[in-house]
Amino acid sequence: MKKIMILANHVLGLYSFRRELIIELLNKNFEVILSAPYDDKITYFTGLGCIFIETPVDRRGVNIKNDVKLLIKYWKMIKIHQPSVVLTYTIKPNIYGGIVCGLNNIPYITNITGLGSAVENKSLLKRITINLYRIGLRKSKRVLFQNNGNMKFMHSHRIALKNSLLIPGSGVNLNHYKLLEYPNDRVINFLFISRIMKEKGIEQYLETAKFIKSKYPNTNFHVLGNCNDNYINKLKEYEDKGFIKYHGRQDDVREFHKISHCTIHPSYYPEGMSNVLLESAACGRPIITTNRCGCKEVVDDGINGYLVEQKNTQDLIEKVERFINLDNEARKQMGLAGRKKVEREFDRKIVVGAYLEEIKGVVG
Repeated sequence: MKKIMILANHVLGLYSFRRELIIELLNKNFEVILSAPYDDKITYFTGLGCIFIETPVDRRGVNIKNDVKLLIKYWKMIKIHQPSVVLTYTIKPNIYGGIVCGLNNIPYITNITGLGSAVENKSLLKRITINLYRIGLRKSKRVLFQNNGNMKFMHSHRIALKNSLLIPGSGVNLNHYKLLEYPNDRVINFLFISRIMKEKGIEQYLETAKFIKSKYPNTNFHVLGNCNDNYINKLKEYEDKGFIKYHGRQDDVREFHKISHCTIHPSYYPEGMSNVLLESAACGRPIITTNRCGCKEVVDDGINGYLVEQKNTQDLIEKVERFINLDNEARKQMGLAGRKKVEREFDRKIVVGAYLEEIKGVVG
């Protein structure tokens, strides 16, 4: 039985975005070995027959001691299991997993789920990160990019010039995220779904909520997602004043899409492809998001939503007002256009098919 090893930094990411691929690999009689930090969701995969190797991955920043430990862990895993092919996701598994696979002549396929904030600004860390990418991706059989901007960035640094493939993000499961009935309520509900962090545009969203809620009382601004200590007090302040409703992290956002009229995602984080936007559009919800790679691909401006300039609160306010001033039928048609777009361009079956083709090319 041929073995496929998958290196990731989060089990929940595998569950949310890769499980259809993993099920397909198991159906094709591959032995599937998963490496990631422990999470309760791993029981879903072990129940299917996957092997799990608990692997601590420091997702935030650079810690040389922890990164060396990760490199050693990957080395031992590869040596013991000798997989036929390795699939890597996210920055550190891509880099360190790629280095180990290259040194051991193990075929590997890399998925660039976003370049990370380290490459956003000129700095020593940016140079180090780019050089690590160059080493980690050098022997990759295929480097899968989720948006054209990321691919062009890598090519500009002479990385993955001959083995790149553009795929539609992680795709979206159109059976799970079904088209929902569009609400007719007089109160217009907006959603923000994300980790609560500056780069995801939370400050622009909060200021927009404050302005719009004061001018248009028939609006609600909902916030969903894990919050770190930097913003918890500000969220409480805005909630106490009636500008927002904070719901914390939700396991099933579809319940909120049922009441929602629009998803607002003012992110300027270096996304691969925003799953929040794909899932919202699949449910038939218009979206307002930033005109940058990883977000803009999901929006045909004025058709299924609006694009705004990143970090520009005034532009965001203007687009939200424009949306509010549409009649409800026009909003509904925006949502339907978004559903058609994801059916056409972002069905997860496209991503699974691309992986199966690449794996077939490596292992037969």
